[in-house]
Amino acid sequence: MNAIDCDRFTVAHGTLSTVTTQQQASVEENCLRLYMRHLGRTNAVQRDEVHLAREEHVRYLLRGLERLSSGFQVLDSSRPWLCYWILHGLDLLGHDLDAELGSRIVGFLKRCQDPAGGYCGGPYPGQLPHLAPTYAAVNALVIIGTDEALASIDRPALHAFLKGRKHESGYYTMHEDGEIDVRGAYTAIAVATLTNLLSNELTARTAEWIATCQTYEGGLGGEPGLEAHGGYTFCGTAALSLLGRLDALRAAPLLAWLASCQKRLEGGFHGRTNKLVDGCYSFWQGGAIAVAEPLYRDKLARAQAASRAGAPSGEREAAALFAADGSWLFDQAALQDYLLICGQPESGGMRDKPGKEPDFYHTCYCLSGLAVAEHGALDSGCGAEPVCPYGQQTLLRRIDPRYNISQAKVERALAFFAQLPSIGAAADEG
Repeated sequence: MNAIDCDRFTVAHGTLSTVTTQQQASVEENCLRLYMRHLGRTNAVQRDEVHLAREEHVRYLLRGLERLSSGFQVLDSSRPWLCYWILHGLDLLGHDLDAELGSRIVGFLKRCQDPAGGYCGGPYPGQLPHLAPTYAAVNALVIIGTDEALASIDRPALHAFLKGRKHESGYYTMHEDGEIDVRGAYTAIAVATLTNLLSNELTARTAEWIATCQTYEGGLGGEPGLEAHGGYTFCGTAALSLLGRLDALRAAPLLAWLASCQKRLEGGFHGRTNKLVDGCYSFWQGGAIAVAEPLYRDKLARAQAASRAGAPSGEREAAALFAADGSWLFDQAALQDYLLICGQPESGGMRDKPGKEPDFYHTCYCLSGLAVAEHGALDSGCGAEPVCPYGQQTLLRRIDPRYNISQAKVERALAFFAQLPSIGAAADEG
């Protein structure tokens, strides 16, 4: 019988009581109650009693493509995001979109496209084009994957919009006169690489600027001097991976910080030091680990070389941190425990943590984290077989973690846009 070693299931009560420690203990107790429902006589969680509520999640997501309640008015400037979250979740679950519905979504996203380039958070006019909904809209169109969807992107205007957001120092503003943070660099680079628009003018000094956002903890903040954060760490790491510049980061502290963010009892990740577990960080942290895996493999190769060369003891001890033991940089099975036992309410959809309601954002990123935990990195050296302690019933489609889109849809988009003129490259040559 497939079971979890239950040694980790003890609530840690510290001697100093603070709001932080009280909230942490409360979350641990809530998770423990859910885990206890599946404890067998061997004091281990019986994994064959748990399943992915695939049909319930599909129904929940499909409802989001219909008329939404008035409470969603707060997301009026995030409508392309709703499309992306829902479409990506459906794609991971293996639900292929009806052609007529897909065409309707393409029509809606075309109305969000600013004639001068980029996408707004809702139909144009009325909102500014912004890098975040631009990323969401392009991802959604890539997931739909039809010629109609991909051809709807105005690439010359999009390239002009991206150039307008780029600063000579390397960073990007999210919109005209907008804020500066790592999200801007990531969303711009992701969109440009997907649509065959990457050019020197879009990449100059960007890798160097992103590297200045790495903190003493090892993760990345939103901009230089800010606290390490899982979302920004993913954005910076993924952008550098797309640029072929992972070498710009200090590998050892980055990998150590990412691994340290997995919670001992819960099995999920938190986003910042001393914060609570949150299902969305299953992807933001787990995905960052998947993207950064070449750094791990490089460290492993150095460790093996140091061992063969008789390196000094201190260097050998450091290299041992990256020794090959058949496991990955985080406990993939424990993350799946959290997502499947603590993250699935009976109604469908996935949630932040026990006690919270499901929403489309968390459903998207919890499923993305589950896919990462099952499949590992895009080009993983950890073996081709997925890690599925709950069996094949939970298996999701493999994603390209750099974009958080299924690998097949990314390959389809790259092939489609490769046949079109490389606008950025042509501009560089001129």
